[in-house]
Amino acid sequence: MMKLIRICCRALFGQIVLATLLGILLGCAAPETAMAFKPLSDGFIKLISMIVAPLIFCVVVQGIASVDNLRSVGRIGLKALIYFEVMTSFALIFGLFAAWLLGPGRGMHINPDALAGADMRLYADRAESLIQGGITPFLLGIIPRSPVAAFAANQMIEILFFAVIFGVALSLIGEEGRPVSRLIDALTKIFFQIMRLIVRVAPLGVFGAIAYTVGHYDLHVLGRLVALVMAYFVTVILFIILCLGTVLRLCGLRLFPLIKYFREELLIVMATASSDAVLPQVMQKLEALGIRRDVVGLVIPAGYSFNLDALSIYIGMAVLFLAQVTGTSLSIGQMALIMFTALITSKGAHGVPGTAIVILAATLAAVPVIPAIGLVLILSVDWYLGICRAMGNVIGNCVATIIVASWEGELDVPTAQHRLTSGK
Repeated sequence: MMKLIRICCRALFGQIVLATLLGILLGCAAPETAMAFKPLSDGFIKLISMIVAPLIFCVVVQGIASVDNLRSVGRIGLKALIYFEVMTSFALIFGLFAAWLLGPGRGMHINPDALAGADMRLYADRAESLIQGGITPFLLGIIPRSPVAAFAANQMIEILFFAVIFGVALSLIGEEGRPVSRLIDALTKIFFQIMRLIVRVAPLGVFGAIAYTVGHYDLHVLGRLVALVMAYFVTVILFIILCLGTVLRLCGLRLFPLIKYFREELLIVMATASSDAVLPQVMQKLEALGIRRDVVGLVIPAGYSFNLDALSIYIGMAVLFLAQVTGTSLSIGQMALIMFTALITSKGAHGVPGTAIVILAATLAAVPVIPAIGLVLILSVDWYLGICRAMGNVIGNCVATIIVASWEGELDVPTAQHRLTSGK
């Protein structure tokens, strides 16, 4: 038993759980002492904020530059991209609606003025112009005076604009841009490694956030975090059944046999919270369903960057949850801005546990000020959310490949039905 406990404590997930429990105990036993640990959470959020801008820039540029592969197959690539954007947009709306309907953050009543520290205000300046000056000043404000100024001021929307332009230009110049593409790829790996190092100290940030929150407020807040986890699981499951199941039926196939067919891969994803762990197996099994190899080889890798349904649901729910927690009202324009920003920031955010919190931080750049402590609160349960998020993304990409193949007339329905019925 002790050996099992030691193994669990050495794993980051186990450390997150232990830090959460210790934070709860300290917050209940010694509230004043617990609140003194708030700098741990503030420091962790500053570390996350430090890496957001360069990481998002590299991920967006890398994702757009890779579209060159889609152009080579023309029609299939275009249909795949159309499906990706439509489904991820719908998933984002689905997540926002679910958070509004279920209200997992209502009732926490966290006072933003009491959460001074790692402030997100630097990220939110441009969002205000949408309300105060109309659409024209906002659109003009997206264009940075210079890329250096945008990075220096952490103006995420300006950085995203420059990243899109840079990525398109890099893709258009072709072979001459290969050295830059390799440099961007190397920088992306470096920034992801920095993020992994930062995430290693997440237990300290989680401990500080939970201890301060329980000490300053009460256990009701933890109940709201559990409600967020439950609401997210229910929302992803409903999205898979209602949305993905419906479009799959249009192809003549059923959802539950498909899930059973990929049961081993989904178990691996559940254990690792990473969709990359099963990429080769998923592609082989899709080909065995009677889908042409070039369709699978195009849609699955592209989908891992552009078709992240469960991540889109997560972003929608998490942003609205933080708004509910702090009593922040969001206008229709700001909600639309959340969608626009999330559809860009989420591209390429796959495979690495913990990436979602960085994507969420980047998305929050487009909305009014939400106290940064909220990010650490979500991080304390993000590892539980990440399991469902990774599994939902894998199922979504399997369905996407089937849909695009059917759209192209390249799906062997009888073979697929036989494979799914036999479960192997």
